[in-house]
Amino acid sequence: MPLSTHDASQPIIFVLEDDPEIARLICMSMGEYGFRCEHLSTGRQLLARARQSAPDLCIVDLGLPDMDGMQVVRELQDGSPCAVLILTGRNDVTDRVLGLELGADDYIVKPFEPRELVARVRSILRRYQRSAAADTTVERNTARFAGWTFDASRHALTAPDGREISLSAAEAGLLASLLRRPNKILSREQLLGERDVDPFDRSIDVRISRLRRKLDDDPQNPRLIKTVYGAGYLFAAQVDWR
Repeated sequence: MPLSTHDASQPIIFVLEDDPEIARLICMSMGEYGFRCEHLSTGRQLLARARQSAPDLCIVDLGLPDMDGMQVVRELQDGSPCAVLILTGRNDVTDRVLGLELGADDYIVKPFEPRELVARVRSILRRYQRSAAADTTVERNTARFAGWTFDASRHALTAPDGREISLSAAEAGLLASLLRRPNKILSREQLLGERDVDPFDRSIDVRISRLRRKLDDDPQNPRLIKTVYGAGYLFAAQVDWR
């Protein structure tokens, strides 16, 4: 059920949380900063609702009554790709890495400070808005490189042999950033779209690793996405935008 109502032009957040008090706290905090929130208490409810109407972002609790939250993240990215922030009581590095591997954009552990949650949501949405703006200002939205084809408007990646490769929204945004500035070193800040990035935050490295696997790019000796130690990453291929 919706827990806050605002102007329809404001971002909408789906909150997947089985504890009604925590859900109310999240939605009240989001509402104070102009977000519309809709609370869903089971994974199946969220997945069905996301198929009906895509949210701007989903806040996903991992401990759910009907299914594991990681499975929800996986199915969201397979069926209704959107921004995802994992909110959970599990303070485990393995869970954090797995969530990012599945396509989540960020991860915050309970108990949490509501203002930090709002800041994380804003950060993720700014990243997506910049990516969308870049796609609308550049008429040529299809990139060809090393036999691969990437359609930025549909987040569609096609391998040289014709296979369709599934990309999460986060992966597609990262690939678009690399392809729009090939053969240039891009810092973590540039790739994340943020001025201040925690030097210990390795989420971008996880996403790069995931992209390399999907591009059949050997992580030990990558030919496409190269690591420039101490500086960032470089996409080492000629890119033709059409």
